[in-house]
Amino acid sequence: MAFAASTACRPSLLLPPRQRSSPPRPRPLLCTPSTAAFRRGALSATTTPTPARAALPSTTGRNRIVCGKVTTTNNYPSSCRSRRSTMMHAAAWLLLQQLSPAAARVARAADDDSSVQVSKGSAAPNFTLRDQDGRAVSLSKFKGRPVVVYFYPADETPGCTKQACAFRDSYEKFKKAGAEVIGISGDDAASHKEFKKKYKLPFTLLSDEGNKVRKEWGVPADLFGTLPGRQTYVLDKNGVVQYIYNNQFQPEKHIGETLKILQSL
Repeated sequence: MAFAASTACRPSLLLPPRQRSSPPRPRPLLCTPSTAAFRRGALSATTTPTPARAALPSTTGRNRIVCGKVTTTNNYPSSCRSRRSTMMHAAAWLLLQQLSPAAARVARAADDDSSVQVSKGSAAPNFTLRDQDGRAVSLSKFKGRPVVVYFYPADETPGCTKQACAFRDSYEKFKKAGAEVIGISGDDAASHKEFKKKYKLPFTLLSDEGNKVRKEWGVPADLFGTLPGRQTYVLDKNGVVQYIYNNQFQPEKHIGETLKILQSL
């Protein structure tokens, strides 16, 4: 006996699709714009939040909402970047407070964009500057013997005083190596004279007012250009640079490093 195929399980083409009993629950946003974003104008009050990591309506099209903060393509929240920048500028400000008013003006005038002009193996450019007694001194005067030329930020600052006294205490070792030591900063001759007398410094201090020689030699500045760099050059008897050492925050290390090089010349 044959039976016709049952259509009981087939959906009727005339019936509408089955409706859900309740509307679908909206998917929660993992991240929502912070109120700071509205205050900064990144979002308007009428903007509807889009799913997480969606693009914000900005002029550049690069901002995103990540964990409730407006970010750029470097993936760092702007609030974190601003705090970090504020802390670094605060550190620079604190260091500047240790400088005298004249030295602070010199520090602000330092050229942090200068490219390196003097490198290892190159001939050091000659210069003529006034020493602590106001006499003109040229670098060419010392040709025929090794010379240590060290640039420092300013007289009477803690780091510069430590460095000068370390050169003083090891000066006999430099003389034994046949080398001359010259310190250069942007302070005037009167400041150098007082600094030299106070700490009984046996070597020459030269005044580079306006940082002309510092720029010509390409001494890099530190802390966003707010602090003149601390850099030491070792020249052989022919005036050729054999060593360059830069260390702003460990000034006493300059002496040991330069003595090692002088002993190998």
